[in-house]
Amino acid sequence: MYFAGVDLAWAGRNPTGVAVVDADAHLVHLGAVRDDAEVLAALAPFVRGDCVVAFDAPLVVTNPTGQRPAEAALNRDFRRFEAGAHPVNTTRPEFADGPRAARLAGALGLDLDPRSAAGRRALEVYPHSATVVLFRLERTLKYKAKPGRGVDQLRSQLLLLMDGIERLATATVPLHVAHYEGWVDLRRRVGAAQRKSDLRRAEDPVDAVVCAYVALYAQRRPEGVTIYGDPATGCIVTPSLPTRRP
Repeated sequence: MYFAGVDLAWAGRNPTGVAVVDADAHLVHLGAVRDDAEVLAALAPFVRGDCVVAFDAPLVVTNPTGQRPAEAALNRDFRRFEAGAHPVNTTRPEFADGPRAARLAGALGLDLDPRSAAGRRALEVYPHSATVVLFRLERTLKYKAKPGRGVDQLRSQLLLLMDGIERLATATVPLHVAHYEGWVDLRRRVGAAQRKSDLRRAEDPVDAVVCAYVALYAQRRPEGVTIYGDPATGCIVTPSLPTRRP
């Protein structure tokens, strides 16, 4: 069984990160693609049998305005960590013809209900909320390029995220990435990056690894995840906040 993560560009114009983890929790694929055909081609060797594919993108959007119940519920828990989700509705041009993630999941024949017992499922996940829980962060890591953030800050924050991912090798639900040449090369490129564009190209594959890990985590430790929303209006799956934080 494989666990895939897809850091999906909503409108298809930007790069999409793709990562795959095998049943032994080893990273076996990492890269970035552009269009739907390339996403499907990257996933094809790993989704012939049972699989869980986690998309950092909406799978179900039915509300014409405002935000989905899933976003409202997740934001109540995670806004204080600066990890609130963006509002999604059908008025946004990205979703006028339905979510891109739903089209990909349909092409792969995946069940969209995160509570389903089906062997082939799609999950909607959110890396920011996941990293807050997994790495016990007080605030999200600021590795996304925004005004006022310099290259040095972006690089150091992205490296901190990669450090956290590597430490998952000793977690209750382990993930092993340090052996994979593609990860080693990506980390080398991040460490040497001198331009924001270099870091921008790296962040999508890193986020995809987080997505793949959430798919693995949800499969191996279902009692440790929270499912916000419902299948009719959209669900977001994320590791659960502890009742008490250190």
